[in-house]
Amino acid sequence: MIIFKDIVSGDEMFSDIYKMIETDDGLCYEVEAKRITRTGKVDESVYGGNASAEGMGDEESSGDLTESGIDIVLNHNLQTMVFSKNNYKDYIKEYMRNLKKKLEATNPSRVDPFMSGAKLKVVKILANFKDYEFYAGKSMDCMGTVGLLNYREDGITPYFIFFKDGLELEKC
Repeated sequence: MIIFKDIVSGDEMFSDIYKMIETDDGLCYEVEAKRITRTGKVDESVYGGNASAEGMGDEESSGDLTESGIDIVLNHNLQTMVFSKNNYKDYIKEYMRNLKKKLEATNPSRVDPFMSGAKLKVVKILANFKDYEFYAGKSMDCMGTVGLLNYREDGITPYFIFFKDGLELEKC
């Protein structure tokens, strides 16, 4: 399995268990997601109390926990980020500067294609800003990678966009 991690924070963003494609411009990964609901047991001992002594028998409290959401978000503990359009512009400018510095140090031949393509990609993102939800890694590092969640034309199928150069791969 390959885990894709944020190069800034080291947070897991997604893994290769999801269907993914590289965008035509080679700048991003589009990662297909699904809405899921999962159920698990709650360990009531961590909350204290005694359900049976408090009059809550098994018929009233099953100890089940239901969690619904996007599979990538739930499985990799992604955190919702809220941006105004202007806040996102400020964030993405700084993020691109930081990525450029990393590329200059690690992969200089990648700098020019990345920077020219990234400008076009950001213009497209800003033009459709209202369509996106934003997710950071578990640590919510403000300079780390932010995944953009959108929905396919069917309005049902979620997918994420991640800048490829903001990720490092770790084989497990």
